[in-house]
Amino acid sequence: MKKDKKILFTGILTAIGASLCCVMPVLAIVSGASGLASTFSWMEPFRPYLIGLTILVLAYAWYNKLKPQNEVDCGCDEASSSSFTKGKTFLGLVTFFAIAMLAFPYYSFLFFQDEPTKTIVVQSHHIQTLKVDIEGMTCDACEQHVNHAVNQLEGIVQIQTSYKEANSNIQFDSSRVDIKDILTAIESTGYKTTQSTIK
Repeated sequence: MKKDKKILFTGILTAIGASLCCVMPVLAIVSGASGLASTFSWMEPFRPYLIGLTILVLAYAWYNKLKPQNEVDCGCDEASSSSFTKGKTFLGLVTFFAIAMLAFPYYSFLFFQDEPTKTIVVQSHHIQTLKVDIEGMTCDACEQHVNHAVNQLEGIVQIQTSYKEANSNIQFDSSRVDIKDILTAIESTGYKTTQSTIK
């Protein structure tokens, strides 16, 4: 039964590892340590392999749990099956946790509050659009983390961030906020700004 526990532990670890790059932005905002967000972005290329390993490990665990027992094993297995960690309920909980972790990038936006921008535009000629190239974003949670940080600044009119295009388009009131402050806010999340242009 120690082997079964090791298999389940491996399944949990691979599921967490597969989504760690997307979990970190949420943890960074909750803990107030924004710079942690991009710490595990290097794991993104390994995500498909970790997902595959998680599925294999859980499939093997379920196969072991559901396969027909030999008549010889029947007596000793009944006593051991009384333990919660050796039962189907525990395996079901581990499977649910693994699926929730693997799917995290698809519902991570739920952890970010929509914050209204804090600016009142007085004169339209002060409105500028800044396009910033950003390195290190890997999922929707990264986008939301950048948006959250920039929206804390006064004078932000609109922001659209895309991890797929690795950039952010920010409309701002130049009389209320400076480009340097916007870049600093983005880099405070742990992602790196590589190039910025004014449209």
